[in-house]
Amino acid sequence: MSKPRVMVAAGGTGGHLFPAFALAEELGRRGHEVDLVTEQRGERYGTNFPARKVYYVPSATLGGASPQAVAKTGLTLSHGVISAWRVLGEARPAAIVGFGGYPTIPPLIAAWLKRIPVAIHEQNAVMGRANRLLARFATRVALSFEITRLSPGGAKARSRLTGAPVRDAVLQLAGQPYPKLSADGKASLVVFGGSQGAQFFSDTVPDAVLSLPEEIRKRLSLVQQCRPEDLDRVAAIYAKAGVDAELASFFDDLPKRMSQAHLVISRSGASSVAELAVLGRPAILVPLPHALDNDQLENATRLQQAGGAWCFPQAELTSARLADEIVRLLGDPNKLGQAAQAARSCGKADAVEKLADLVEELTAGR
Repeated sequence: MSKPRVMVAAGGTGGHLFPAFALAEELGRRGHEVDLVTEQRGERYGTNFPARKVYYVPSATLGGASPQAVAKTGLTLSHGVISAWRVLGEARPAAIVGFGGYPTIPPLIAAWLKRIPVAIHEQNAVMGRANRLLARFATRVALSFEITRLSPGGAKARSRLTGAPVRDAVLQLAGQPYPKLSADGKASLVVFGGSQGAQFFSDTVPDAVLSLPEEIRKRLSLVQQCRPEDLDRVAAIYAKAGVDAELASFFDDLPKRMSQAHLVISRSGASSVAELAVLGRPAILVPLPHALDNDQLENATRLQQAGGAWCFPQAELTSARLADEIVRLLGDPNKLGQAAQAARSCGKADAVEKLADLVEELTAGR
């Protein structure tokens, strides 16, 4: 007998889609068919997302506080609810799980209107605006952090701590020990910033590396994600520095490269922080400035407080400051090893199983 179908809804960025991807993998192992509903930005994940079918519905993010902006967003979301109503009628899921972002509003509202059980998952230490709106309609609210700022008080009785799900590609590497770092051996540095963060690292990290002492530059093995328009410029600086560097606009095996790193430099989106913790790798985290509700700052602060990372505001992290930090940390293997262990202590490798259990409770009730 086949198990009930589940629909997952996520915004079109990796931060929302990666945990949805992880849940789809786990539900698939348990015999459920999974459908994905997202926005057009999510098309790049449609070819490999583990879903029976991928649906796209109209959506919009509130672009301003003016009456015109609010009316325009409201109209688009209304069209999205109508489209999602039709999608749900075709797919007939037993439950739907939203992972944040405005594109989840239409399908989850439509599901609530159809009396399909609704769950939301919040990846960050601060509940996002879409999830704050949807919490009132949700049968269950899954949280990644025990203390989640801005979570509506009325949702507390329906909330459960699951942790942030990570993909199989990460879980398969979770048990690998932190690579040994010797005083004269290779030092592996991995740098990535996501679609909104790569430019800052392209501007800052190469100059920091160029100013490192020669004995460190000779030891350095560097992997960095760059925007396509930055690749040639960044490559030229690393060539001048005599550093072994591999650059690309996208690494499809980034979890493997992270697991091999002695130190990671990255933004602090929820998925990045969750993966660093499960892998147990120390990191210099630079939260995206001006992010709504400072969610990345909260994520980075939690890992820093545990001893697994060092958090720096972007405005304070000059190339010179970053160079000093790299010298300090690579010169102290014991400190890096302790930070790796502290990061691992924060990892929740069973988060996806807990979330899948919650979803199956909803489908059983259905």
